[in-house]
Amino acid sequence: MIKLTRLDGELFVLNADLIRYIERRPDTFITLVSGERIVVGETMEVVIERAVKYQQQKHFMPMPTTSFTTATAPTPVTN
Repeated sequence: MIKLTRLDGELFVLNADLIRYIERRPDTFITLVSGERIVVGETMEVVIERAVKYQQQKHFMPMPTTSFTTATAPTPVTN
């Protein structure tokens, strides 16, 4: 997910996996895989930089060391 700004100044978060392509004309247009177009205040270069960084971080995220689906009850303490 990447943080971007609409032209009216409103901040929003975009799933970078949904970006089909980015255009500069002179505003920055992002076309999503659905065909929807979004105009943002950031430059094309900034959007690309954030999208690439997101993809890099997504692929290098460490896997959890424990399973979240297996619940274990705590062992009661006896004296």
